[in-house]
Amino acid sequence: MTVFGYWRCSTDQQDQERQVLSLKASGATELYGDHITGTSTFGDRPELTKCLEQLQSGDLLLLSELSRLSRTFLGMVNEVSKLIERGINIKTLDGRLDTTAMPKEITMLIVSILGYAASQELEQIKTRTAEGRAVAKSRGVKFGKKRKYNQHQIAEIMSKRNEGQGYGTIARALGMSRATIQTIVKREEVAA
Repeated sequence: MTVFGYWRCSTDQQDQERQVLSLKASGATELYGDHITGTSTFGDRPELTKCLEQLQSGDLLLLSELSRLSRTFLGMVNEVSKLIERGINIKTLDGRLDTTAMPKEITMLIVSILGYAASQELEQIKTRTAEGRAVAKSRGVKFGKKRKYNQHQIAEIMSKRNEGQGYGTIARALGMSRATIQTIVKREEVAA
């Protein structure tokens, strides 16, 4: 029996170290992990795909919690069902699931409940995020990438453009990309 560990972090800013250390301490000798959201399709997770391909009947898959496998109800139920059918055991470090110690029927009931809870949690996160974004917008907060140019540069760009200079010429003169110059000119022309 080989013990595999799989970690997942939703963003590149999150650190997987906590999950990795816990998986190793629990006996995982083969580690895989992805930096991707839990709602992503399984095909978008190269390390999970490798891990699932390596698992054989009798092996154990360790997860810090079942939501590392999927945050959607159907994704969780389908994947756990496939693994059980292949004879692969699953254990979560949060103690909520251990297929080595329970019959398949109980496992699927627990997975269904955990899948539903994960889906509900995800919806709550989306709702809170949308509400927070709306409040911030109402206070005048601007979202998106910060502009790397100021009003003086915009005026200079428009002046050069009115003189008939091309986008590339302006871009080289100001050390900007041609695409940025085009975006500024289009936005200024629409605003005028």
